[in-house]
Amino acid sequence: MRNEIENIVDEIKQAISLLRRHLDWDQAVRRLDWLNNKAEDPNLWNDAAEAQKLMRERQQLDDGIRSVRDFEQQMQDAIDLIELGEEEGDADIIKDAEDLLKRLRGEAARRQVEAMLSGEADGNDTYLEVHSGAGGTESQDWANILLRMYTRWAERQGYKVELMEVHDGEEAGIKSATLLVKGHNAYGWLKTESGVHRLVRISPFDSNARRHTSFSSIWVYPVIDDSIQIDINESDCRIDTYRSSGAGGQHVNTTDSAVRITHMPSGIVVQCQQERSQHKNKAKAWDMLRARLYEAELKKREEAANAEAASKSEIGWGHQIRSYVMQPYQLVKDLRTGVESSAPSDVLDGDLNGFMEAALAHRINGAADAAMDDIA
Repeated sequence: MRNEIENIVDEIKQAISLLRRHLDWDQAVRRLDWLNNKAEDPNLWNDAAEAQKLMRERQQLDDGIRSVRDFEQQMQDAIDLIELGEEEGDADIIKDAEDLLKRLRGEAARRQVEAMLSGEADGNDTYLEVHSGAGGTESQDWANILLRMYTRWAERQGYKVELMEVHDGEEAGIKSATLLVKGHNAYGWLKTESGVHRLVRISPFDSNARRHTSFSSIWVYPVIDDSIQIDINESDCRIDTYRSSGAGGQHVNTTDSAVRITHMPSGIVVQCQQERSQHKNKAKAWDMLRARLYEAELKKREEAANAEAASKSEIGWGHQIRSYVMQPYQLVKDLRTGVESSAPSDVLDGDLNGFMEAALAHRINGAADAAMDDIA
């Protein structure tokens, strides 16, 4: 086979190896056998909720294992066809097999991303909070730019976006805002975006046209459904009401309909001003608090499972993850993965998938590498 095709085969093999590792192949095969036997148990549906949970797990494992086996079979079929075509001097057979390998390479890359979005809450809707850093108008304008960037990204993905609350800046931009992003794998895609984002540009607010550096923070946490129980003691919470701010209808700035809930043991604060009714805002704020507490629990579990991996691959709140430089040159660089773009305007218009895919791969591969270091 020619070098190009050999390289494509190597890429497909590497992708299959990563998919197997992500599935924990031997354990996944044993678990699927157990679930298949369990499905034959007539008593399984005595507990409908548990049965549905097991059947969802069974389907997920079956899809993952079948996908890997199909890739392996199709790759081998294509290799066999190329060898056959070379023996018989049939260029058409060779070309068809090479085209199949190229399609498999693209499909394998897509499946790798999907495999990286198989965490406990990855498939859920998500909240995304934007907070401006120190620096007044500069950072508040930057926070507003980030809010638009993620809104545009979500729209490109076909997701629905709701603005849950926004606190406007004094002169321009925003102090903070919360988006609700609805769509399959919304949390899985956005979860690696939590952290500090840095902007370097010529300030539009500086009459001397000097270069300024601004910081804003992103925080992402999943929406949780009724099947996930998060107990909150209401005596541990302080509930404040205030008047909504920002553009809106007649209810804005007329009644204390907005709600802020502070969970005092954890220090977590959530707020909602989307609805006209204080009652509805309070209900949504409770949902947001449950989601934040759940996300905190997920992080605790992840760190407990592999503390070293977490230190290598996880970027927590308060850490800079990406720089967006507009002056003196044009560059967006992810400081975790090294991925770069020389088109900041495209990135700020929502072209983020390359950064997100690399961060997801870094998170998984970093954890795997740390685990191998532990074994060594």
